[in-house]
Formats: sequence, structure tokens, C-alpha cells
Amino acid sequence: MRIAAPFRVALLLTAALAVGSPAQAWWPFDGGQGSRPRPPPRAASPTPQSFPNIGYADWTEQEPDYRLYPGDQIDITVPSAPELSKTAVIVQPDGRVTMPLIAPVMAADRTIPELQEILSRAYESQLLRPQVSVTMKQATPLKVFVGGEVTTPGVYDMPGDINSLQAVIQAGGFRTSAKTDRVVIIRRGPNGQAMMRTVNLQSAMKTPSGADFVPLRRFDVVYVPRSNIAEAGLFMQQWFRDVSPIQGFSYAIGGQTQ
Repeated sequence: MRIAAPFRVALLLTAALAVGSPAQAWWPFDGGQGSRPRPPPRAASPTPQSFPNIGYADWTEQEPDYRLYPGDQIDITVPSAPELSKTAVIVQPDGRVTMPLIAPVMAADRTIPELQEILSRAYESQLLRPQVSVTMKQATPLKVFVGGEVTTPGVYDMPGDINSLQAVIQAGGFRTSAKTDRVVIIRRGPNGQAMMRTVNLQSAMKTPSGADFVPLRRFDVVYVPRSNIAEAGLFMQQWFRDVSPIQGFSYAIGGQTQ
């Protein structure tokens, strides 16, 4: 059956209006009594909250209290019940120590006085006015993290007191791409917040007398950044080899085709 031209045009206009602006288009199937029902308004998306800049604490040479670490050995003495005392108690990999009559107690990342107080409270249900004494027997080796532009980045056990240059040497020394005048040292501060400073090892190597090599502490991070020249070389490599749409392009640096 053929539809008359005027009626066909009217149908096309109605469909076009309905598709073009569905929120305001007249809805022809409700008896002509109103507009198309609108869906309930969507709830406004929550505005994403920007995280505050987490800065580093001011650098201080204040020596914080020693905190226990897995592998440390401690002596635990209970004067009111000597049979409960133990020597050479090892802080386990999960950070806990095990003592008689009480559940394992978390020792890692606690100072000696903090652990003494925790053990004393744990024994309150077993003893009358317990006073637990904890002494360090043997600490695990000093560990520092050396990363960035060194030959062998990693975690290193350091023999005794060392400084940042000695840590870099332990990691195989600087790469040719290293920025030796802006070596970064990151350390945990007295309140637990990270501290950061830089050291010019390039100048210190040229004039060792009186240079500040920064003596390291346990878990310090020594990071050697990439030099500006190395950053430029990396950019060239990424652009011409990985990003550039021109395949087979070659360029020369120092007479060598890359």
C-alpha cells in the first residue's frame, strides 16, 4: 500500500524531531496529552578530590631510636619469673617474637622501650606486676638500597659505617649516564616521615677533603639520577626508533650510525 506524500512527510518530520531532541520532542503515543516522560536526573558525579602534595620532611641529623627488624636477636628477661626469660630470641620474618604463656608479639619496627611495655602488658594476665626487660644481643647487617644509574642496583648489606659514595662503589660504581652531582639520599625521619637531600659526589670525588659524603643509616635509599645528556640520548632513541612513523631512518652520533 502506498502512503500519500503529505502523510509520509509528516511521519518523517515526527521521527526526525524524536531522534534529534528526545528530551523535548512531542511523544505521539500518549494521546497527544503531553511530552515524553523524562528519566530522573542523574546524580552529579562526585568531583574528584586532588590528593595533597606529600612532601618530604626537613632533613635532620638527629639519630632516631633503633627499631627492631626481622633477624635481630634480643634477650628478654622477666625478673619476677626467671623461668620465662629467654636469650637470643630471633625476630621472625613476620616481625613477631614468641614467648611462653602469651601469644606471639609484634616486635618489628618497634623500639626496645616500646617492646618492653607491650610484653609487660601481655604478661599482666599471668603475673603480678610484671616488668619485662629487653636488650639487644645482635642486630642484622646494615641494609641500604642503591638504585638508578649504577652498574648493579639492589639491596646491599653494608659492613659497618659507610657513606653514600662507598654504597655506590659497592653497587659497581657509576654508569657513564649518571648525574653524579645530584645524587639523592632518602631516609626515614624521627617521626617516620621520609626525608630527602642531594649530595654532589662529583665535587666530593674531586676534592675529598672536607666533603660531605653523607654517612648512611639502615634502610637509606641512594638514588643516582640520569644525566641531562643521557636523558637527551634516551629521548632520541625513543623518538627515532620507537615513536617516529618514518621507518628505516638512521642518524649518526659521533660518527656512529644509530
